[in-house]
Amino acid sequence: MFDVLIIGGGVSGVSCALIFGSAKQKPFATDRKIGIISHQKASSLQNAVFNNAYGIAPGKLGSELLDESLEHLQKLYPHVEQIGGEKVLKIEGEIGNFTITTNKNTYKTKLVAIGIGASNPFLIEGLEEFVIPHKKAAPEKNRLQLKNDDHLVKEGVYVMGTLAGHRSQLTIAAGSGASVATDILTLWNDGKPVQVHDALGK
Repeated sequence: MFDVLIIGGGVSGVSCALIFGSAKQKPFATDRKIGIISHQKASSLQNAVFNNAYGIAPGKLGSELLDESLEHLQKLYPHVEQIGGEKVLKIEGEIGNFTITTNKNTYKTKLVAIGIGASNPFLIEGLEEFVIPHKKAAPEKNRLQLKNDDHLVKEGVYVMGTLAGHRSQLTIAAGSGASVATDILTLWNDGKPVQVHDALGK
């Protein structure tokens, strides 16, 4: 049983996982089981080149970022379990007891954080009632999002990045993933607000 299972190995998903990884020393996060299903063959980063993203060297390829970010996650935070080569097909259950079905396995998790793209159609069964047209994408692009209140789709299910209704910008997606992680950490901390920072001398 995972405490949280992240779906999507792109910008928002890995950003979310990195925050969880760096929070391991927090007493309310130490023993949490965290996983990320990093199937990303359809990621919009595959063909991207970045010249306008804070902290990223001009000319960086999105395909490089996809690989480097997962390597970063594995190197610094190996306790975050990476599940590669699997595609999520179905989500069912309720907070504290979700079942995630992929093309290869079935997983149990208490919470779900979804960070896949906003392409149409939305191919994960179980959340059809929350699928709506994307509010911040050009209509001709035919993008979708999940209806949510500050990233919360329903109790125990969070959405981030473009699928949460954000514009398709790397820094926006990264911030959305980090926001979801800190919301869940706050939940684990009995509602007391949480931020996770590293600093020199600490």
